[in-house]
Amino acid sequence: MSDQRNELFGEKYRVLAVESQNLIVQGVRSGEVLTIVPETPLRAEQYPPGKLISLTDPSSGLAH
Repeated sequence: MSDQRNELFGEKYRVLAVESQNLIVQGVRSGEVLTIVPETPLRAEQYPPGKLISLTDPSSGLAH
């Protein structure tokens, strides 16, 4: 699972769209398309198509 996390969080993503408040992105290297369902609603103005983003692991801030 650690390798999958490194792949997921180690890649840059290009925003494709914000649809129904979900963020749709595509991995720059992998080409994999992901739909991200955020805890708070997103607006298209926050993530315009073509914007490059990276994802962070929310569990990395938890104490082990």
